[in-house]
Amino acid sequence: MSKQQPAQFINPETPGYVGFANLPNQVHRKSVKKGFEFTLMVVGESGLGKSTLINSLFLTDLYPERVIPGAAEKIERTVQIEASTVEIEERGVKLRLTVVDTPGYGDAINCRDCFKTIICYIDEQFERYLHDESGLNRRHIVDNRVHCCFYFISPFGHGLKPLDVAFMKAIHNKVNIVPVIAKADTLTLKERERLKKRILDEIEEHSIKIYHLPDAESDEDEDFKEQTRLLKASIPFSVVGSNQLIEAKGKKVRGRLYPWGVVEVENPEHNDFLKLRTMLITHMQDLQEVTQDLHYENFRSERLKRGGRKVENEDMNKDQILLEKEAELRRMQEMIARMQAQMQLQLQGGDGDGGVHGHHV
Repeated sequence: MSKQQPAQFINPETPGYVGFANLPNQVHRKSVKKGFEFTLMVVGESGLGKSTLINSLFLTDLYPERVIPGAAEKIERTVQIEASTVEIEERGVKLRLTVVDTPGYGDAINCRDCFKTIICYIDEQFERYLHDESGLNRRHIVDNRVHCCFYFISPFGHGLKPLDVAFMKAIHNKVNIVPVIAKADTLTLKERERLKKRILDEIEEHSIKIYHLPDAESDEDEDFKEQTRLLKASIPFSVVGSNQLIEAKGKKVRGRLYPWGVVEVENPEHNDFLKLRTMLITHMQDLQEVTQDLHYENFRSERLKRGGRKVENEDMNKDQILLEKEAELRRMQEMIARMQAQMQLQLQGGDGDGGVHGHHV
């Protein structure tokens, strides 16, 4: 019986080649196996087509059982936070997408404090990530930090409203803001360009920091450089959303049918939907890096400056203020009681002194 020869280790590469040029492939395989996480927040007044646009962007139905409240319910309505997570797989690559919706934003009569809930939510996600990062088990940290915020601007006004300015200024140091002009099919092409210019001028005037696409590297191909230039020139993106398939020019397209023709959602000549989706997909990694390196680091350094003390949320602040006021009231009552007692003693002492003085007289 012949002995089995041990298997020989064969050099997979050519002589003189170490092989570390293969490292990017290893990173790629690990990333694909692990999957990707991304959190997108959508903010804007009701009726601007936020849900429709999100469903159009990712070809999924994130809001199957949505109930739209009536006008009477909106009068005193507070802003809610609704996070929907969906696992999307495309050509073997998995994306865990979380879309954070903010129903009730801008609906109430008094909108003074309507964005405090949103700011609290963004800070809570930073707080949770910081807690997990500082914990013992750091292997499986779920990243729910908000990486990008689509801020929907109404096409019916003459630029930004005071609420738009106040909200964007309140969050621009916490999240990447991408301004979006909703329902762009209500505007002519000239009106659209005029509104875009007006919005950009107001953003600059109020020193609002929006997300700026990074410049293309010098070694990138010309097509990518041109694409980046076109995407930068399209901000704010004017978009149309639709989940309906319509037949146009002999093919099925997603769009909106009007008596005078069809507005195609994915036609770059009709609106910026395709540019918005391209921007989001091609710069998803950069949005995450800016969130990590800029916004999260700012939050983390502020926390460390305060010695790790957590900023309490609004409800806790209200309770604290109430307790402090009650304690102050008790102190005032005790002080008044002491003053009354002292006055009584002085009156009694005064009567006694009066009697002695009378005796001397």
